[in-house]
Amino acid sequence: MNTIAAPLWTRSFVLCLANNLFLFISYFAQTTILPIYILKELGGNLTQVGLAMTLFIVSAITVRPFIGLIIDKFGIRQTLIVSEIFFSLFSLAYLLADQLTILFIIRFLHGIWFSILTTVCVPVVNQFIPEQRKGEGMGYFVMSVNLGSVLGPLIGLSLIEYWSYFQVSTLLIAMVFIGFVFCFLIPFKGPVKIVKKSDMKISLGLTDFVEKKVLPVAVLAMLVSFSYASIMSFIAPFVASKDLMAYAGLFFVVFAISMMSLRPITGKIYDRKGPQYVIYPALLAFSRGLFLLSQIQTLWGFMLAAVMVGVGFGSVQPCMQTLAIQRASKHRIRYATSTFYTFYDLGIAIGSLFIGAIIAVYSYQFTFILCGILTLSSIIYFKLVVQAKPA
Repeated sequence: MNTIAAPLWTRSFVLCLANNLFLFISYFAQTTILPIYILKELGGNLTQVGLAMTLFIVSAITVRPFIGLIIDKFGIRQTLIVSEIFFSLFSLAYLLADQLTILFIIRFLHGIWFSILTTVCVPVVNQFIPEQRKGEGMGYFVMSVNLGSVLGPLIGLSLIEYWSYFQVSTLLIAMVFIGFVFCFLIPFKGPVKIVKKSDMKISLGLTDFVEKKVLPVAVLAMLVSFSYASIMSFIAPFVASKDLMAYAGLFFVVFAISMMSLRPITGKIYDRKGPQYVIYPALLAFSRGLFLLSQIQTLWGFMLAAVMVGVGFGSVQPCMQTLAIQRASKHRIRYATSTFYTFYDLGIAIGSLFIGAIIAVYSYQFTFILCGILTLSSIIYFKLVVQAKPA
């Protein structure tokens, strides 16, 4: 009973959330305004915009499997601080990107440190979440990402109308450095290093890159993120095709509010009853939202779809991540995190590629229906595979 009553909102936990919030505000804002900068100021085209986004994702995915090993060798604290330093420096480097080639190099290198930083933040915050409040704690942690996904584009798009790219980027860099300050204030439990040098193996095996116990959950995350790519990458051109472009911003606001609204409740349900009580209804809601998107003709239908997608995806994402962490031993949490994010990023990358091709050949309607069916099939996968291998 004492474990359940253990405090969640400690100073350390709040510092972790603040660091993560400022990190993702700057990331999402930069992602939003960068296409405008490439097209208007660097004279690039849409293909080059796509390349700038792809390079970031590719470098992030490439380094993910090695992050557990990196944390093992250098320790959580050193990995967090060094990755935060380099992430901040490459955020600053955008001010020097006056040519597309330079920008592409910065994007690729920035993706590496973004991948390391966002992965190591999970075992860091996990230290300060009571064992029997993992679902609730990780729910709030992921909520800081969701909040960043709203505030970032809102700040970026609002300011880029009146400020230059240089000025907006300078503000975003300031936010990154504020998060950097929070990073230094986080107290760390236990030893600085996870393992001693003498314990490090000379030869490397699969377990040095992947946490096998997490693979069923990681594949589920990949299926869900594949469908989510249809929202993240193609909702803007979709609403333009429906003459609803004026309401694209409202879609993301409703989407984000819906994502965050049930987070405190679903976290507690996860902890008290189990993941299946959240994941089943969340996947059903997500698939329902995708089916609604395929049929919308009015603004009200569009907003209802935003609510369903937000509630569904916003509830299932932190539950999958928490489930992945709980399936690994404590000393393997960093491997569980890197494995989870590797598959999650792969789903986004593969989804963006294939969904774009499907839309070009068929239609948005067909694509959203297909993603809705895939999301429904992930319920069957969860039942037959993930639940069949309990922690």
